[in-house]
Amino acid sequence: MSTIAFAGAVHQSGAGESVLETLLRHGADVPYSCRKGTCLTCMLVARSGEVPDFASEALKPTEREQGMFLACQCPADRDLTVALPNRATIYGRARIQSKEALAPEVCRVRIRPANDLYYHAGQFINLQRADGLSRSYSLASVPSLDEHLEIHVRRLSGGAMSSWIFDTLAVGDEVDIQGALGSSYYLPGRPEQDMLLIGTGTGLAPLYGIVRDALASGHRGKIALYHGSRAPNGLYLRDALRKLAAAHDTFTYTPCISGDSAEHDCRVGRADLLALDDHASLDGWRVHLCGYPPMVHAAKKSAYLAGASLADIFTDPFDLKDLRAAPRDSEAARSDIW
Repeated sequence: MSTIAFAGAVHQSGAGESVLETLLRHGADVPYSCRKGTCLTCMLVARSGEVPDFASEALKPTEREQGMFLACQCPADRDLTVALPNRATIYGRARIQSKEALAPEVCRVRIRPANDLYYHAGQFINLQRADGLSRSYSLASVPSLDEHLEIHVRRLSGGAMSSWIFDTLAVGDEVDIQGALGSSYYLPGRPEQDMLLIGTGTGLAPLYGIVRDALASGHRGKIALYHGSRAPNGLYLRDALRKLAAAHDTFTYTPCISGDSAEHDCRVGRADLLALDDHASLDGWRVHLCGYPPMVHAAKKSAYLAGASLADIFTDPFDLKDLRAAPRDSEAARSDIW
């Protein structure tokens, strides 16, 4: 067995554990979110010991040079001394510009970074409050259209960050942000390519940005957006999306309700199943899938079987850190995200 030294304590690793798993099992206070090497929240610095290259390959060269690595990707099979990185090296300051309700449990937060942030619509940022609590949020804003960053936050039952954003965060407050990160965004260069976008819950946020970015860029191919929720009040931004569809012949918007109660202008059923049923062949299409992880993973497989190239399928599963203790298939975990 190996040891991981952190914050003045030395922890014995378990068989097959990552550095993050070892530290969390011993109660160490380290930030983390997705556990998959995507969000970069669990970045640490190696003060001593050798970290494998693959544990830092997602980081910038300047970060790797400083000994930074992702704790969730690094096996705890060697003796290491690690520390939290200097927040100023990976986070930048930003100020809350506005906060408004889009639905009973969804709010739009607009953020102005202190320094210009280069990003693509559909990428995500990590938002961190003063005590170090951090969460990832996709960007609904478009650099060429919006002067601010825009995120959509859904209140989670027992969610530490979402409850704070809803109940405490105020216009004028300062936060720290990291990013932008992620590879699910509009790619120029193939303006004739048809696009299928499927999202559940606030998985609409990155898709809203991608659609507006594509249309503003003169995309000529078909763009079909399916947004799903269990209840009608989870289908936010319907008016804005209908206006966008009315203004562009190439864009169609389909709201979908999978619960018992449906409205006359909504399709009944899960968004992914309806979208893939409507598009039996996706040969040559670009596909974006965002939201509830089981939907994203299932739809990715179905899109591939329908003919989409894996290189043209982009995913952004919303792993919910606050619900990890709850069964994934429970009604509480699924509420308003299908």
